Amino acid sequence: MNEIIDLDNIDLTKEPPLMEPDRQWYYIAKCRELVKAKSEELGRPLYASIITFGCQMNSRDSEKISGILKQIGYVETDTEDADFILYNTCTVRENANNRVYGRLGAQGRLKKDHPGMIIALCGCMMQEATAVEKIKTSYRFVDIIFGTHNIFKLAELLQTRFDSKRMVIDLWKNTDMIVENLPNDRQYSFKAGVNIMFGCNNFCSYCIVPYVRGRERSRNPQDILDEIKGLAKDGVVEIMLLGQNVNSYGKNLETPMSFAKLLSEIEKIDGIERVRFMTSHPKDLSDELIEVMKQSKKVCKHLHLPIQSGSSRLLQIMNRRYTKESYLELVEKIRAAVPDISLTTDIIVGFPGETEEDFLETMEVVRKVGYDSAFTFVYSKRTGTPAATMEGQVEETVAMERFDRLLKEVKANSVAAGKDEHTTQKILVEEVNEQNPGLLTGRLSNNLLVHFKGSESLIGTIVDVFLDESKGFYYMGSLI
Repeated sequence: MNEIIDLDNIDLTKEPPLMEPDRQWYYIAKCRELVKAKSEELGRPLYASIITFGCQMNSRDSEKISGILKQIGYVETDTEDADFILYNTCTVRENANNRVYGRLGAQGRLKKDHPGMIIALCGCMMQEATAVEKIKTSYRFVDIIFGTHNIFKLAELLQTRFDSKRMVIDLWKNTDMIVENLPNDRQYSFKAGVNIMFGCNNFCSYCIVPYVRGRERSRNPQDILDEIKGLAKDGVVEIMLLGQNVNSYGKNLETPMSFAKLLSEIEKIDGIERVRFMTSHPKDLSDELIEVMKQSKKVCKHLHLPIQSGSSRLLQIMNRRYTKESYLELVEKIRAAVPDISLTTDIIVGFPGETEEDFLETMEVVRKVGYDSAFTFVYSKRTGTPAATMEGQVEETVAMERFDRLLKEVKANSVAAGKDEHTTQKILVEEVNEQNPGLLTGRLSNNLLVHFKGSESLIGTIVDVFLDESKGFYYMGSLI
């Protein structure tokens, strides 16, 4: 549970504590004094802007960063012409790195007119030595660089920057440390992400994540349950359990606990109405978990189950540790237990050595499973992974042509499209519709969106909506 400390009661004349998170609360209080003094000097608040790239784990990290900065005294803004700019980076694909370099080029020009600006970089890209070296040499105006393992140290690093006036670099290769109980600023009042584990042990041959996020580290289950109880008291009705591979949760705990058992304990928490989780690795999805999903009244009817390729030959080269056949058997088992489950997936097109026959096997899986939606990617070479040096790199034109065919196949075989049309369903109302402010947007248990007319006061509540018309990957509905 995140507890807010009275910063005025922290004695800054003493040496900083050695233990976490007390040490970081000390530095939050220390930074707050400096920010307050600078704000009074300028006659205005100091503004901070956080730009987040990548996955839900990064979004959750950015909420923590936002919480720390607000405690320090920064006022968050959307503009990048701010006093403190932080880029929380992703490195899953090469274009993610290039986007950061492009933003830094523009930011460097902006900083010349705003000399007091502090620019910080964190996240997965900062765990790559080549990326950090490029920033140190080509973007010398960057002030703070840290990685994925020490997000909690932001206030201490900021204080070091205030004191030294030099570039501060603090990168950890790996750690067993998990530091919670620091402020975080949730994007939504009614739903929240909850980290249950960090890192990954799978080493898929195309993936940089184990190298930048480190080895699997599971949080103590009681800490997770206490955090969720606190969120429920704070009005949260839906939680998303986050981890690179949630199915392997608990294996490294002193007293091992399965992910299925953790879900069963979360189910007992009053106030929480919906539980989501991602991402699930097919090789670790147990019969125990399927049974919990079958019996649960709170676990959402949605499972993200990445296939990556329908070719067993390629799956072996990818080091995925399952076959097309075992994956399809798993899908049958899940659908038998939870008939109304919504299945989504990740698929890579153009992996090194992919032949037309391999690709057609992927298309066959799409037809057999009937995914409700799929995140499809053209293979992106990541330096430092085994796949980057493999022979048989697929030509871009071939990969793009297959990508287009795959998109059409996914859409044509979606089992979600219209299956709940003309039924009444429970919807968690999330926001005013971005395209039409006269509508609200909510989400079904199976993760599909529904747009309907209603009062803004319904946001954050679960309501009954009649699904008038299917539009493929979303519905138009009427409030009951």
